[in-house]
Order: sequence, then C-alpha cells, then structure tokens
Amino acid sequence: MPPHSLRPGSVRSAAEVNEEIRALWLRAGGSLSAQERAEYELLVVEWAAAIRGEVIEAA
Repeated sequence: MPPHSLRPGSVRSAAEVNEEIRALWLRAGGSLSAQERAEYELLVVEWAAAIRGEVIEAA
C-alpha cells in the first residue's frame, strides 16, 4: 500500500478499505509476509474506524 494512503485523517469507506484488505490477501496468496502483516494490521484499524464512523453517521 502506498504510504500516502496511510495519512492520518484520510477518510475512506469501510467498503473501500475492505476491498484493499481482500486485494492484499489475494496478492499474498493467503500467507502474509511480515511487511504484509503490518500493512494488514493498519488496514484493519482503518476499517474498524470507518465502520464506527458509518455507525455514528447512521445514528
């Protein structure tokens, strides 16, 4: 993932982040390297924040 996509405060939907997570797993063939694992962890945190934002927005 390009570093620019990890900017604090960047707003992407949960669906967009989920798509990137799926693409990462597809590229990795189901087994993540240490670097891919770190990228995955950042994406999961971003996805969780997006989900929370969408739930708050819906309320």
